[in-house]
Amino acid sequence: MKETIVYGQHSVKAALQKGRLPQIIYTYPAKAAAVKQCLVDLKNKVLLKIVDNTVLDEMTGHANHQGWVAVYAVEKAVKTYDENTLKDLLEEKSKPLFLVLDGIQDPHNLGACLRGADAAGVTAVIIPKDNAVGLTPVVQKVASGAAESVVLIQVTNLARSLEILKQAGVWLYGLSAEATQSVYDTNLSGAVALLLGAEGKGLRRLTREAADALVSLPMLGQVPSLNVSVAAGICLYEALRQRR
Repeated sequence: MKETIVYGQHSVKAALQKGRLPQIIYTYPAKAAAVKQCLVDLKNKVLLKIVDNTVLDEMTGHANHQGWVAVYAVEKAVKTYDENTLKDLLEEKSKPLFLVLDGIQDPHNLGACLRGADAAGVTAVIIPKDNAVGLTPVVQKVASGAAESVVLIQVTNLARSLEILKQAGVWLYGLSAEATQSVYDTNLSGAVALLLGAEGKGLRRLTREAADALVSLPMLGQVPSLNVSVAAGICLYEALRQRR
């Protein structure tokens, strides 16, 4: 049976709180009491194995696991959604807010984007299945629980999904350093999708062409651009400010 892991205190706790029980949780002696107490508090009956910290380091590739490593069967991994969920959300929400990430490769960036999306209350995050990072253990760790709470839609054809959004009346705004229109001068209070591209490359041509408008963030210093997760957070919170 194929397995996957979730590691890090917040990520494992979030999975447990959602009722997503692993096959086993590994910890080391110094963290055993905290993990046991969490299982008691949540009334979760999960096999707990206490091992040396070096075992956890090997399991996670020496990542910052914090003494919390949960092992799941692949079929019980965090659920992602497809285009059908996108259509359902468009019917349910009158003014949805989507975050579209076009080909993000770095799992740390995707995890940080999910965390920001959760905080800003996005309707869903949309990513392509191909040529982009998926929901890996690193993504879940960096997301710090947001992978459990954010609707993550993986689509086989991003251009087609953007067309579905447009047909539903969602305005698509692509972030581009070359754009003359500031995100702060853009109406983000309605049905909106914010489009951000991959690290260093930006939006792909088809994604840029699908956008109703390209917008930028003011850059007053010497660096030419911001990290994609930082840029996403700024744009999402501007949308949140306008909606409030």
